[in-house]
Amino acid sequence: MAESSEPTAAPLLFDRALLLARQARARKLGAVTFLLDRVAGDFEERLRAVLRDFSDAADVWTPGELLREPMRDRFRNVVHIGLEGGLREALPLQAESLDLVVSALAFQFVNDLPGVLAQIRRALRPDGLLLAAMIGGDTLTELRQSLAAAEAECEGGVSPRVAPLADLRDAGALLQRVGFALPVIDLDRVVVRYDNAFALMADLRRMGATNILFERRRTPTRRATMLRMARIYAERFADSDGRIRATFDVIWLSGWAPHESQPKPLKPGSAAASLEAAVKRARR
Repeated sequence: MAESSEPTAAPLLFDRALLLARQARARKLGAVTFLLDRVAGDFEERLRAVLRDFSDAADVWTPGELLREPMRDRFRNVVHIGLEGGLREALPLQAESLDLVVSALAFQFVNDLPGVLAQIRRALRPDGLLLAAMIGGDTLTELRQSLAAAEAECEGGVSPRVAPLADLRDAGALLQRVGFALPVIDLDRVVVRYDNAFALMADLRRMGATNILFERRRTPTRRATMLRMARIYAERFADSDGRIRATFDVIWLSGWAPHESQPKPLKPGSAAASLEAAVKRARR
C-alpha cells in the first residue's frame, strides 16, 4: 500500500474555546497576575538589551494588557492577536510583514506549536525577532505528584489533569526545525509558597490555568481524594513553617529570521588548523 503524502494533523490536546472561557472567568474573579507581571518585566529588559530598532510588531495571544502599553510606547505599529481570533491557531499575519513577534504565557496551550512557530517565522522580515515566554519544564511538579498519588491511592487510577509541558531541549530543537537562526533558550524558575494546596488551586483558577485537556476528567473529583492530595502535598513539599512550595518554570525562546548579516557557523573543513594537528601539538 502506498504511503499518503498528506501531512499528519497535530493531535488536539487542548480545548482552546474552554481556555478562552476560563480566562474570562479569571478576569471576573479577579485575575492573579504575579507570573505575568514578572514575565512582562523581563520582556522589557530583554528587548532593551537588543541593539536594533523594530518598527512593526505583533503580540500573539498574551493574556491581559501588560505587554501592550510598553510596546505601543516603543514601536510604530503594534498588532495584538487575541485568543478569541486564534482558536484554530491560524495567525492573520502577512509574509515578511513584521520586525518583532512577542508572546507571553500562551504557547503552552497550543496544539500545533511547530505550525504556529512556522507561521511566525514566515511573518518575520529577514533579521526579525521572535521573543516568547511559555510555561514548561517542572511547572507544578509538586501538584502533579500529589494528585497522582492521591488518585492512585483513593481511586485506583490516575486521570489526565495537567498538560504535557515542553522542556528546554525540545524548545531549542523546535526553533531550529522551523528555520529560526541563532536560537537561544533559557529558563526562569519561580517558586511560590502557599498555606495549602487549596490556596494554590484557587490561584490557578484565577490565572485561567486550570485543566483544559480534551481528555480531562468530566466528573467532579471525590472530596476524599482532594483531601488526601492536600495531605500528601503537605507531607512531601512543605517547608519547616508548614507552607507548601509550588514551582513555575518559564521557558524563554528567542530566534531570528535568517539574514546575511548574522554570524554563521564555519563550514566543515574550513578551519585554518585541524583538530588532529592541535591534539598532536598538545601531546608534545
